[in-house]
Amino acid sequence: MNCYQAKAGELTRQWYVIDASEVVVGRLAAQIAPILMGKHRPTYTPHVDTGDFVIVTNVDKVVFTGNKWRQKSYQRYSGYPSGQREEVAWKLFQRRPERILELAVTRMMPKNKIGRHMLLKLKMYVGPNHPHQAQTPIPLEAVNGRPAVAGALWAPDPQKLEESGERLNRRTARIKQTDDSPASAVTAHAQSAVAEQSSSAEPAHDHAPAAHAEAHHSQPESGAAQTDSAEADNA
Repeated sequence: MNCYQAKAGELTRQWYVIDASEVVVGRLAAQIAPILMGKHRPTYTPHVDTGDFVIVTNVDKVVFTGNKWRQKSYQRYSGYPSGQREEVAWKLFQRRPERILELAVTRMMPKNKIGRHMLLKLKMYVGPNHPHQAQTPIPLEAVNGRPAVAGALWAPDPQKLEESGERLNRRTARIKQTDDSPASAVTAHAQSAVAEQSSSAEPAHDHAPAAHAEAHHSQPESGAAQTDSAEADNA
């Protein structure tokens, strides 16, 4: 059996655009990274860049959950002595708004040369506009799962809830019809008949030992009567 291996010039690149307004950074990065790597295609090949281009607009409106804007920090190192720097997330966001999402996606990509090549297909822009209208990008809906105060990750779709409720009602109606069907009535009648037979058979077993005892006691009397008749014949 031969496995398909994609070639570098065989695939046609697609362009996608995502609006990052009020979207959680980690969930958006987890949606973008497989597209850049090409894992959304059935022709995914690990050693070939089979991914597509992704345009992200409004990167200045991404959000963090909890208190990560002040708790999360990013480190960088220049390579020189005392060249290590640490910066809190909100300060980095003010200085370079696109860097937050870029680092999240980078850490989900392969840590090699092909991973760096895949990252070149990620285009991020502050604001709703981008200069790639000529590529006619396909709009994608971002996975928005910002937790609420009650702890819910995703808001349920009212239409899906209504459809699931209708399916549940139909299933309940089918079960009730099955319980009220003639077959179930016949089964219930048969069970009651078996119960009556078992209840009527129990007293017969209770009287049987008594009848056996009476027969046992009557046997010596009949034996004595036979002895008396034999003595009378001899006399």
